[in-house]
Amino acid sequence: MDQRLFYLLNMARHRVYQHADHEARDQLGVGVTQLGALFLIARNPGCLQKDLADQLNLNNPALTGLAGRMEENGLIRRQPCEQDKRASRLYLTELGSSKIQQARPLIDQLNAALTEGFTPEEIQVVLRFLHHLLKNF
Repeated sequence: MDQRLFYLLNMARHRVYQHADHEARDQLGVGVTQLGALFLIARNPGCLQKDLADQLNLNNPALTGLAGRMEENGLIRRQPCEQDKRASRLYLTELGSSKIQQARPLIDQLNAALTEGFTPEEIQVVLRFLHHLLKNF
C-alpha cells in the first residue's frame, strides 16, 4: 500500500473535488466553488468580496470573475460598500438561497460516500487527522 501521505492527500483531494464538482454541476447547475461561496455568503450576508476571497483561498481577480459569473447567473447581487465605494458587498438572491437548499441532499450523499465502509471509530481517527492538518499547517 502506498504510504506517501502528501501525494495521497493531494490526489484524494483532487478526485473528491472533481467528483463533487461534476455532481454539483449535474444536479444543481453550479460548481462546488460557487456552492461554497453561496454557503459562506449565507452565513455572512453582506460580506465583502475580499473576505470571501480569503475564505475560499482565491486571489482577488479570481474572486472578481467568480462573483461576476454568479451575479450573471442570478445567484448573488453585489452592492457597493458604503464605507469604501471600491469594495463590494455580496448578498444571496432567492435563486442563490434555493441552490443551498437543493445542495443539502447532495452534500449528505457525498459525506455518505466518503464514509462508506468505515466504522464510526475509523471515521473519528480520520476526522482527528484532518483537524490536525488544518490546525498545524
